[in-house]
Amino acid sequence: MFRFILSRLLQAIPVLLVVITATFFLVRAAPGGPFSAEKAVPPEIIKALEARYHLDQPMWQQYFGYLNDLVHGEFGPSFRYPGRTVNELIAGGLPITAELALYAMLVAIIIGVCAGVFAALKPNTPQDYIPMSAAMLGICMPSFLMGPLLVLVFGIWFEWVPVSGWGDLPGDKILPAITLGSGYAAFLARLSRGGMLEVMSQDYIRTARAKGLPEWVVVLKHGLRGGLIPVIAFLGPAFAGLLSGSFVVETIFQIPGLGRFYVQAAFNRDYTMILGTTVFFATLIVLFNLLSDIIAVWINPKLRHQLREGS
Repeated sequence: MFRFILSRLLQAIPVLLVVITATFFLVRAAPGGPFSAEKAVPPEIIKALEARYHLDQPMWQQYFGYLNDLVHGEFGPSFRYPGRTVNELIAGGLPITAELALYAMLVAIIIGVCAGVFAALKPNTPQDYIPMSAAMLGICMPSFLMGPLLVLVFGIWFEWVPVSGWGDLPGDKILPAITLGSGYAAFLARLSRGGMLEVMSQDYIRTARAKGLPEWVVVLKHGLRGGLIPVIAFLGPAFAGLLSGSFVVETIFQIPGLGRFYVQAAFNRDYTMILGTTVFFATLIVLFNLLSDIIAVWINPKLRHQLREGS
């Protein structure tokens, strides 16, 4: 297992380096700059600002300087938030984004797994077709359409929940969590159905039924352990995707999370903020993928045996 984890970590290094390099030069290649939108600013001031943030240096020197800062865990100062670093902005917005992602994950797991298991119990029947059709609808509907639709129905027409904001009331979290988690619930439903269909056709399931065990015992005790392995393997990348893909939902519902900083940084040409959040999200995706792989190996004896033979 140690060699497996070490090999995956070593594979992540070139991936992150490619992400950093591509983002660094693509941001610099975009039209405009962090100070080009300023009005009535003398050229001397612009030059002083560029010198302050080392933007007057050659591109290669800026690149290697940024890599050196990353090695020391520093994302640099923000161009649009004077006196604040990117580390501070990420630390301030991450808790809210993580809370939103956690609620969205709970929505996705509860709805997706229940729908998938329910559909797998009676395949090729209306009990299967209805939840799977709803899952396909959830996959096809993007969050920028789902969010306003939920706001219109439940926030404006019925006035059940607030339409925006992120306070201490539970109602503030309902629509954003459903909007962000619905797409992943659809994927989990299809994964749960496929995994359960494969497991429920195994010999040990037929043996359990032949012993006279109740169907709910067969499903919950014997079926779920193997049937949810694809779901568990998907949870790591899914949670990373919820964290890194929440900027649309945060913009729709006016949530002061890390995603909104990301969007504003793109409009403001805040180079260090764009780079910092991109590298941070990429690192989260790599780590959660590794974590999901470790959990999948831990709960699957076949994969553990293959790792032992490979070592």
